[in-house]
Amino acid sequence: MKRLTTLSILAILCAPMAAQALEIVKLSESDICHDSTSPWYDKTTRYIPYESMERCIADGGRLPRGYKADNKTYVDKKYAPREKRPYNRDEFGDGWADVDKDCQNTRHEILAQMSTQPVRYKSNGCTVKSGKWISPFTNHVFYDASDLDVDHLFPLALAWERGAYAWDYDKRVRFANDPVNLWPVEAKLNRSKGAKPIAKWLPPENECQYVARYARVAKMYGLPLDHNDEFVVEQCKNGVYAKEGKTLLNLGNVFKIKGSFSFD
Repeated sequence: MKRLTTLSILAILCAPMAAQALEIVKLSESDICHDSTSPWYDKTTRYIPYESMERCIADGGRLPRGYKADNKTYVDKKYAPREKRPYNRDEFGDGWADVDKDCQNTRHEILAQMSTQPVRYKSNGCTVKSGKWISPFTNHVFYDASDLDVDHLFPLALAWERGAYAWDYDKRVRFANDPVNLWPVEAKLNRSKGAKPIAKWLPPENECQYVARYARVAKMYGLPLDHNDEFVVEQCKNGVYAKEGKTLLNLGNVFKIKGSFSFD
């Protein structure tokens, strides 16, 4: 009878522990951390278990899209990734942010601010339809917003490679939506640029203005310039003009600089 009582007591004591052990955080094969509040929690059957969301994030996981837990900012700030993992756009927020909650996200705020005439909106009052923009890449004029991308001068993927992987989530979102790092430009050129640094890509026009802004953003966010980037910056600062067709440091990337720019 005493033995039965002891076993019963142990079972009672262990039951809450067993239930608690089931409340694991699952790191999926796509490196997303799911706790029991995630709609994908029960669907995630192949995973690495963690005792908490904090530990899952610390080991390189990321939060699910639309995650609403109160501790999101806390988790990201306290547990910045210790090692670099592959770039993912979601690390800089779920697309363009609507910072002031006026229904216009950052893309449309920038389009409205940089149009040289009043913009027209679609019927929803949030999406810019038309205006007048002068591309800093080419000096060409555009009237249809759909012809334009809003370019990150210092590309997100490049920022990630140069240290943004170690930032907290809030800083990455702020960087991705910072007007200082954004220009409306023709979509085709923006996509040809991709995530290239200034040593590998410059726009057809206003090269040194582009270089100056790139360097300013890098300084603001503590992003390093490699020696190839620094070489381009120095050319602009010193007013040294490269002839068209000059190969920069044997990188095989042909560029031209037609004017100098003041770096304050």
